[in-house]
Amino acid sequence: MDSFALEDLMTGKVAPLGPREVPSGIVKTSVRSTIRLTRNGLAGDEQGDMVRHGGPEKAVHHYPFDHYATWAEDIGAHELLRWPGAFGENLSTRGLTEGDIAIGDVFELGTATIEVSQGRQPCWKLNQRFGRNDMAKSVQFTGGTGWYYRVLAEGEVGPADRLKLIDRQSPDWTIARIWHLFYMDTLNLCELEALVELTSLAENWRVHAARRLQTQEVEDWTMRLTGSELQGCAE
Repeated sequence: MDSFALEDLMTGKVAPLGPREVPSGIVKTSVRSTIRLTRNGLAGDEQGDMVRHGGPEKAVHHYPFDHYATWAEDIGAHELLRWPGAFGENLSTRGLTEGDIAIGDVFELGTATIEVSQGRQPCWKLNQRFGRNDMAKSVQFTGGTGWYYRVLAEGEVGPADRLKLIDRQSPDWTIARIWHLFYMDTLNLCELEALVELTSLAENWRVHAARRLQTQEVEDWTMRLTGSELQGCAE
């Protein structure tokens, strides 16, 4: 793992999404020129729910284009799967998936520096986006979730830039490993204890692991995956 070309660099404006017409910035369009990347994300990229989306720990969303062929096999030749952006990602690449990426991995992109902060917890807005009531659940249980970056150094980024790995702080803690702990081996107390101590992991995920350790119960995912008019995404 070293350097990866961008399949696409994307931003999106808030607009009504799906039959519920919920405000969302999940629909992205390609960026054709260099833009600014700040601590809170790419210039022109918006979120419909600033409580649960965006912010410094989720400044940039990356989703592997590698998964698109598998999704087409699973759900059919959906129109959204013809090009990057179906999952609301800002960055699209090939050859880099959840099993390769670890918390604390640091990359250069253009003149900016970004660090992997957490995986994505899919929510019901994916159901609205794809017109499928089970899409968020499918994303969660396949492990093809994508991940987020925090911005360590602001800079200028463009669609011709390459994503260059420059540091790895905790290579054993891949996004895939954390996904397996959160959704498969859910009460592995030793793993949860170690995760709480992973300082480069976003604080809300460490709190999440600590709560599960304390209660020794798995939280109910139903509302996040199915939603209601009054509930956002608990990412």
